[in-house]
This record gives sequence, structure tokens and C-alpha cells, in this order.
Amino acid sequence: MVLAVIVVAFLVYSLPPYLTGGTRVPSTFGLHYPLLVAHVLLACVAMVCAVGQIWPGLRRRHPTMHRRTGRVYVATAIPAAVCAMVIGAATPFGPILAVSNVALAALWLWFTVDGYSAARRRRFGRHRRQMLRSATLALSIITNRIWTPVLYLALESLRDSIFGGNEERYLWLVAGLGAWLGWTLPLLLLERSLRRQPRPITDRSAPLSRL
Repeated sequence: MVLAVIVVAFLVYSLPPYLTGGTRVPSTFGLHYPLLVAHVLLACVAMVCAVGQIWPGLRRRHPTMHRRTGRVYVATAIPAAVCAMVIGAATPFGPILAVSNVALAALWLWFTVDGYSAARRRRFGRHRRQMLRSATLALSIITNRIWTPVLYLALESLRDSIFGGNEERYLWLVAGLGAWLGWTLPLLLLERSLRRQPRPITDRSAPLSRL
């Protein structure tokens, strides 16, 4: 599965600095680094579980494993989102990124909690849609890492024309735009796909083994 390969490659490349103290993200308050590491570790588990959750073969052939993986996803995504809201609001990379971080984390938390609640109420249609949204946001960090360097190069002329050569303010713009594009575009594409799919007569009509 291509998505699984991409996620594993991303984690292998991105995770080690946080485990060895080599991250270049400066701390902005006392608990910043512990919360950052907690967020990263929890989010890594959530990303792996998200791949399993949206893999059709797991849902069809192993519904019990799908449910167990889903519980692990929820148990890691919720605290990861809470940590993300705290450290995201205190980011040292400017207000554009801060607002994006908080909005992303809040939506991730809502989609996860509401999706889990829908499954408990046996509203499996809503459960599926909300968890797809949640998984999309969990994996959006990958596209964020793509947008940021692209924007840094594409908008380089603005560094002098608008920011007067101020590298820090230019980085704030690039990081903020990259963050917004990283999660809003995948979410919009998902919404478009969901709207094109036929809706079941009732949420309860979809058996869990098909989710």
C-alpha cells in the first residue's frame, strides 16, 4: 500500500530528532519540549493506526482488528491533539502558524471524539465520515512538510520586496501558509469525495465490517 510506505518513510526520517533531543524547534515555555515529544510520539502511533483504519482490506477481512486498531487510534489521537493545541498556540514561528495549529488540532480532536461517539451509538455512516476526516488531519503533517520548502523557494522575492530582507518574518509567512495548505487542501479534497458518494438511507444501515 503506497500510503503505508509513505507514512513509514516519513516517520523514519522525522522521528529520530525528537527522541535524541536534536529538534531545532525552540522552547517557548517550561513544558514545551515534553509536550512536543509527547505529541510527536502519540501522533506517530495515531498515524500508523490511521493507515490501518482506512485500509479497506482490514475492515472487510478483520473487523475485530479494525475495531481494536481504532481504539488505539482514538486513545493516541485525543491526547496528541490536546498537546498540539497547547504547543501550537505557543509556536515561535508567528501568528499565522499559531492559528493554523490550533484550528487543526481542534478539528482533529472534534472529528476523533465525534467519530468514536458515533460508533458507540451505532451510527456507522457518520462514524466512517468523521474518522476519515480525523485520519486526513492526522496524516496532513506529511503534506505540510512538502508545502513549506516549496513556498520558501516560490515566494523568495517577497523576502525583500515586502519584508525588507527580514528572514524571520519571511519564515513566519512561509511556515504559516505551508501549515494552512498542508491540512486544508487534503480536507477539502476529502469533503469533495464524500459529497460524491451516495449516502445510506440511515447511518445504522451500514454494518461495521464494511467500514
